[in-house]
Amino acid sequence: MSVQMVLLPVFVLVALTFALFFGMAGNRMRAMKTGQARPNDIVAGTVKWPARAAQFGDCFRNQFEIPVLFYALIAIGLPLRRIDLVLVLLSWVFVVARLAHAGIFVTSNDLRPRAMAWFASALVLMAMWIYFALKMLLATVA
Repeated sequence: MSVQMVLLPVFVLVALTFALFFGMAGNRMRAMKTGQARPNDIVAGTVKWPARAAQFGDCFRNQFEIPVLFYALIAIGLPLRRIDLVLVLLSWVFVVARLAHAGIFVTSNDLRPRAMAWFASALVLMAMWIYFALKMLLATVA
């Protein structure tokens, strides 16, 4: 498996994180300019961001929760040369589910489909870890 094929879904997920960062920053700056958020509240940590800025902020923060386990799997598996086609395909499924989750989060924010996309990504990631762990353990035994 080429390094590029393994890293492409990682780069897409990183791009999503940066897109959400810029969306969050833009919405927060707009809130500051319109007076919906005040510098003193931000410094004190008591700011109540407007709904749109809060959506982007929450979605951005979410990219540092379960995706961290995805990054860890790739970071461990790549130098060990244990990432195969199955893991690359599952990586893409994970990334597509994360894209769907983020898209729902920052648009309609409808909880039901958003939760389904989140849960799908979590299940795929769990399957990836189980597959990877079994592959590592069985390779060690053999």
